[in-house]
Amino acid sequence: MKRFRGFITKEFYHIFRDKRSLFILFGMPIVQILLFGFAITNEINNVDIAILDHSKDATTKEIINKIAASKYFSVKQIISRENDIEGVFKAGKIKAVLNFEADFSKSLIRNNYANIQVITDATDPNTANTISNYVQAILQHYLVEKNQAISINTGVNPETRMAYNAELKSVYMFVPGVMTIILMLVSAMMTSISITREKELGTMEILLVSPIKPIQVIVGKVFPYVFLSIINATVIVIMSIFIFKMPVQGSLFLLGLESVLFILSALSLGILISTVSATQQTAMMISLMGLMLPVILLSGFIFPISSMPLPLQIISNIIPAKWFIIILKSIMLKGVGIQFIWKETLILLGMTLFFMGLSVKKYKIRLE
Repeated sequence: MKRFRGFITKEFYHIFRDKRSLFILFGMPIVQILLFGFAITNEINNVDIAILDHSKDATTKEIINKIAASKYFSVKQIISRENDIEGVFKAGKIKAVLNFEADFSKSLIRNNYANIQVITDATDPNTANTISNYVQAILQHYLVEKNQAISINTGVNPETRMAYNAELKSVYMFVPGVMTIILMLVSAMMTSISITREKELGTMEILLVSPIKPIQVIVGKVFPYVFLSIINATVIVIMSIFIFKMPVQGSLFLLGLESVLFILSALSLGILISTVSATQQTAMMISLMGLMLPVILLSGFIFPISSMPLPLQIISNIIPAKWFIIILKSIMLKGVGIQFIWKETLILLGMTLFFMGLSVKKYKIRLE
């Protein structure tokens, strides 16, 4: 019994000495519960909207102030023409436009009702539907307060229009997200495991001390995954067009270039993971916990980033998948060109160069 207690004590010592084991045991559950608790929500908060007020009277100002005062919406832009609506949506920041009809207050007094057009960016149909419901709820609350002060009941008729996805097809949201996850899986995870396997077997060191330069060895290892990932991306786009009837409004050539850029960023991230992982098991754990959960939760694939706490919104900016999903939706659904997505493209390019540079540096350190 004494030996058995000593054996158990020794195992505890081993566990507590291993920082990675401690992180998996105590760190991962805390991180996961925080991510799932704050990121998974059907609510919306601080959604950026624009206002097109043809009337500019006291009533429309009251309604705009009431909407802006809520925690759900933030009025970021005032536009003056209906022709500006398309450009506002293509810029990617604004998720809804409230269009007040001319002579809004007069119509409300004369006819006892007036019209507001609620135009939402339905590239994310769940968020678009939620925005429409929240606007209607705020208007209803405003009318209840208004009608208590006067003897005549008045009403506001919100006309909803879903831009880019009139039928609210969920496939328009899932195809870009699934494409991102698959490319991340094939590129980052498989690359990190492939290189770590070589290190486990001891063959990577043999390759690196051969006449072939280290950078050539790394490129040679990852090139097949570039090729396979491009095939995967092509198959997904073809299936989305011909099976799911998803339109590609923008340039297929631009879509291909952006996909290759994301593949390279994921590959460089996979190489970086391989430099800090001694075994395939460790690489798999880092890839699953460090890549898959953030891609699903913090990329805006399923849950709106604007509804998350500020720290998670900041963290989401370092997730390559976030920027790629924005690019995919902009090209496929909005039909935009590079002039609208150049910032996201530069961010992805910068991440790729950073990951590649850090990976090469760490490989050189291992050779010393």
